[in-house]
Amino acid sequence: MYKNSRIAVIIPALNEEESLPGVLLEIPVYVDVVLVADNGSSDGTSRVALERDYGKPVRVVREEKRGYGHACLRAMRELRDEEIVVYLDADRSDHPELMQMILDPILSDHADLALSNRFSAGLEKGAMSTPQFFGNKLCTFLIRLFWGHSYKDLGPFRAIRRSSLDLLRMQDGNYGWTIEMQIKAIEKGLKIVEVDMPYRCRERGKSKVSGTARGVILAGAKILYTILRFRFLRRRERQLR
Repeated sequence: MYKNSRIAVIIPALNEEESLPGVLLEIPVYVDVVLVADNGSSDGTSRVALERDYGKPVRVVREEKRGYGHACLRAMRELRDEEIVVYLDADRSDHPELMQMILDPILSDHADLALSNRFSAGLEKGAMSTPQFFGNKLCTFLIRLFWGHSYKDLGPFRAIRRSSLDLLRMQDGNYGWTIEMQIKAIEKGLKIVEVDMPYRCRERGKSKVSGTARGVILAGAKILYTILRFRFLRRRERQLR
């Protein structure tokens, strides 16, 4: 519990046995539960999550249907009475020990959704590939163009009030998850804050997105499709009602 609020951390993970222990060790002890959503790993991801005491409760759920969003949705079904949900990657690029920086805006009622901004507080050289960098900038530009909200980043390290998360009714099963949350947050009128936080190169292993050309293309295409779907298809649906 942090400042009288119960906190859940969700970590989607696919073949991250090398980096996951470091992430779990850095998560603050005040976190009430960590839900590792093993997305069909073929290595020891689930094993390393359970084989030692990390100083806070850790549970593993399995989601065999591949996709970042599918893993997140599976873990969300395990939530209980937690009031804030934090999403965190398993590759140790973020700094879990700084979690209070994204929790405090929510607990002080300045935000319903707090997002990490990786570009203003020391982005380590090589932590993002060139396609990732430009794709991020393109997507934030399109959101500003279509919805009038100026995001700086699409950082996956984020915290959201549980009641706000329920309101969003998340659906995307893959790479469109983060952008879906950010677009729906605008449409639902949530209070949104971005927090400058450092970002480092992944500790070990290969990125599922930037590690291969196929990953970059698929992720970029899905994120752009999600933006265009929300902008044009949903507007058309409203016009037909």
